[in-house]
Amino acid sequence: MPSTLPPPEEKSQFVQTMFGEIAERYDLANHLLSGGLDFLWRRRAARLIRAWQPARILDLATGSGDLAITLGRACPGALVVGADFCRPMLSVARRKGLEHLVTADGLQLPFPEASFDAVTIAFGLRNMASWPKALAEMRRILRPGGHVLILDFSVPLAPLRWVYRPYLHHVLPRVAALLTGKKAAYDYLGDSIEQFPQGPVMCVLLEDAGFSDPEHQPLSGGIVSLYTAKR
Repeated sequence: MPSTLPPPEEKSQFVQTMFGEIAERYDLANHLLSGGLDFLWRRRAARLIRAWQPARILDLATGSGDLAITLGRACPGALVVGADFCRPMLSVARRKGLEHLVTADGLQLPFPEASFDAVTIAFGLRNMASWPKALAEMRRILRPGGHVLILDFSVPLAPLRWVYRPYLHHVLPRVAALLTGKKAAYDYLGDSIEQFPQGPVMCVLLEDAGFSDPEHQPLSGGIVSLYTAKR
């Protein structure tokens, strides 16, 4: 089966258009296709962030704002800023009550160096045109001693992998097509997950970007991975 991944030079525009087309049905598809596990993943991430006691948090690739909302509840004294380059997704986030939203590309963030105590990105780094450049930008805007948290899909080990891959590449896109009318977006999802670095490989990318103490936690049997590191 041919890959649905766009050439690197076209990826940003492809992703921006794709998410703009599914923005209004994005949350419904996420909740149903994950079986509600996405709520648990975000709460797990928020508990880690709360333990760091950040005063200023940037939720990068915030999309419809679900993680930013969860972070705001977990860290009521913190300023949570959501950034995304897809305006239709930010419109959904704004309707949910998020106030601090910025239209921004993750490869060129409009924030000074050392602006935030923590940077989070959930299911967004995978869609960036350059993972090293995105990680470098996250490090730039973090204060020394600040933390980054990355939450994204991964491919679990066998035997779960044997069930997961048919679901990811065949069942999920068809169900998503009924929910959103955009099967191609979820064909892309499966291919992008297969290509995305995970586990020790992602930890090496974090170290190469200048982060220290990278850690990897597989969640839900490894269908999702949570990474943390420190500037």
